[in-house]
Amino acid sequence: MATPLVAERILSALRVEGLTVVEVGNWRSRSRNHVGPWGPVHGVMIHHTVTEGTARTVQLCHNGYVGLPGPLCHGVIAKDGKVHMVGNGRANHAGLGDPDVLRAVIGETRLPRDDEATVDGNRAFYGFECENLGDGEDPWPDVQLEAIERVGAALCRAHKWGAGSVLGHLEWQPGKVDPRGFTMGGMRARVADRLGVDVPPPLPVPKRPVVDLALLRTAALSDPKRKDSRVTYPGVRTVEVALINEGLLAKTFGDGHYGLATLTGYSRWQEQLGFRGRRPGQPADGVPGLRTLTPLADRHKFDVVAG
Repeated sequence: MATPLVAERILSALRVEGLTVVEVGNWRSRSRNHVGPWGPVHGVMIHHTVTEGTARTVQLCHNGYVGLPGPLCHGVIAKDGKVHMVGNGRANHAGLGDPDVLRAVIGETRLPRDDEATVDGNRAFYGFECENLGDGEDPWPDVQLEAIERVGAALCRAHKWGAGSVLGHLEWQPGKVDPRGFTMGGMRARVADRLGVDVPPPLPVPKRPVVDLALLRTAALSDPKRKDSRVTYPGVRTVEVALINEGLLAKTFGDGHYGLATLTGYSRWQEQLGFRGRRPGQPADGVPGLRTLTPLADRHKFDVVAG
């Protein structure tokens, strides 16, 4: 049981473990946190994708598909051993699973048979999809198996977990067969061996500003009505700096008060992304939402907490 790692800490853990990591699009702020909780985390879940072709597989796991929005995992482990990061937070990968299995993972004891599907796994596990058809015939290259081992060890090491915190989807949810083509018992043994080998200490993690979307929206809805310029939420300043750098807000208004100028600047940002008012010809409302704040955060290197 642990607080989820921030994006930079995940990257550091994976790279220190010797992995080649590819950052995909807005993965740092791409999550399903707006539909359910993320954390505390208890382990690392391994899947196979039932796809072929790395580019297609990564795109699918990042975007999702009709009926199951992305991200579909946190990272994709390709056949060449590279780890493509596609999500950071709650992801649609684990679904409902067995509470007895969860207790065994937390206690790092022998996993029981999974015969229930009543506990939310998307909040509790990091998920890694591995590029493989899952038909029992598609080969697992040694470099890919080693990457799976290293991913499991990296996150276990970061959280001070043992190898018992690594499990397969087939051990969590009744009816699942992934990953197919190697045994999770064998993989846990590999992870345990790797955890016995010292690695360099993790690299220092640079801190990024964090903006709470709920508090930001409160400021956007209340501050323009005020006669004064009181700062309702200090995180407004982070957004204002981003708008200033985009050329959408004059520097003199970067004071942390979400006044009319900031509302107008954010409205212009929304319109750049294709958003408009509810009626024809009406400008965008200037009130931040996840779909407009996330790309601004990605461009200007701050994180968003969506609640």
